[in-house]
Amino acid sequence: MNKDKCLCKPTEVLIFPCSGGSNVGQIANEAAKELTNVGYGKMYCLAGIGGHVSGLIESTKVAKKLIAIDGCPVQCAKKTLEHGGFKPDVHVVVTDLNILKRLDFDIKDDEIKKVIDEVSKKLRK
Repeated sequence: MNKDKCLCKPTEVLIFPCSGGSNVGQIANEAAKELTNVGYGKMYCLAGIGGHVSGLIESTKVAKKLIAIDGCPVQCAKKTLEHGGFKPDVHVVVTDLNILKRLDFDIKDDEIKKVIDEVSKKLRK
């Protein structure tokens, strides 16, 4: 198997969550999973963008919209996309939604819903 090949297929909307080591990073990750499950787009591999994996880069180039969901103001997801040469069409930061960053993984469904609602609102603009 070619290590630079991705078995993912391109889609119109790609969702890149930060998936960081805190509650807000995991809220971003869970929101991306749920957005994928309900058909807003496809959760995609942010690490592959940072690692310059050619198949992921090419699939991202042909996407119609890119969504970055960051947990906190450090904005690792957005910065990783930008480092790869991409500009997110929609960018949401979980802590901007009055969700406090903690170094635990205690997340609540209503916090995930806030992020989903914000992404869907920004997609409609």
